[in-house]
Amino acid sequence: MKDILIQYMKRFSDLSEPELKEITVDIPVATFKKGTILLHQGDVPDKCYFILIGCVRQYAVDEQGNEHTYNFFTEEQSVTIFNQHTVDKGSKYSLSCLEDGTFVVGDLATEKEAYDMHPVLEEMTRKMMEVDIGAMRDDFSSFVSSTPEERYHHLMANRPGLIDRVPQYQLASYLGIKPETLSRIKKRSAHHLRMID
Repeated sequence: MKDILIQYMKRFSDLSEPELKEITVDIPVATFKKGTILLHQGDVPDKCYFILIGCVRQYAVDEQGNEHTYNFFTEEQSVTIFNQHTVDKGSKYSLSCLEDGTFVVGDLATEKEAYDMHPVLEEMTRKMMEVDIGAMRDDFSSFVSSTPEERYHHLMANRPGLIDRVPQYQLASYLGIKPETLSRIKKRSAHHLRMID
């Protein structure tokens, strides 16, 4: 299972495969069942994750009890809630497993020890985070300036697998629309594709 992680790490390091294997020996991997809540809204995050297999939803419940989906994380994506800048350190989001999954699990409290043991890991992690943050920033910019239909097409172009892995009402929430609007957009898109064929 750690082969997935090693292949991913190769993109951010010049280390050989044996050297990367040595680093990953101490990295804990855990499995989680579908429905597992990795983090509850309001709790202080103490773990970070890297998804080897699975899908995680980031969401929040507002004061009226409505759920809002903010992101989905899948294979080769890291899941970390950064909130050290807030006063109470409580997470504004919950993280939930939408599928059975296998993740690398990092302990935020012992992160420095891991970096001290493997200094190259800190540089790799920084590079990985730069890629993740850059992608999130691009996605957010395109989301804000686009129509619901454009958001759907952007999703289909960049993350088409989510359509079959995520419940429609959660996908609609992520796109900022109602489930019935998503149904209409999907029908129009399917009709358009048939017209092209």
